[in-house]
Amino acid sequence: MDIERETVVEAGVSFAAVLVFIAAVMGVGTTFGTNGNLSGTGGLAVLGAVALFIVVMTLVGYWLSFRE
Repeated sequence: MDIERETVVEAGVSFAAVLVFIAAVMGVGTTFGTNGNLSGTGGLAVLGAVALFIVVMTLVGYWLSFRE
């Protein structure tokens, strides 16, 4: 089975971005979590992580679409 190099790069970059997002959410949970609950500041941090993930994935998609 032949997989084009471009497809492997796209999958790798997307996978790496998702791993960074998961690490960010876990980091927020351990930093702002107390007794299994997330503080108000932690909620805002998770919201910021989601917003940053959306921006990063948009930029990655834009970059990948214009590569040759």
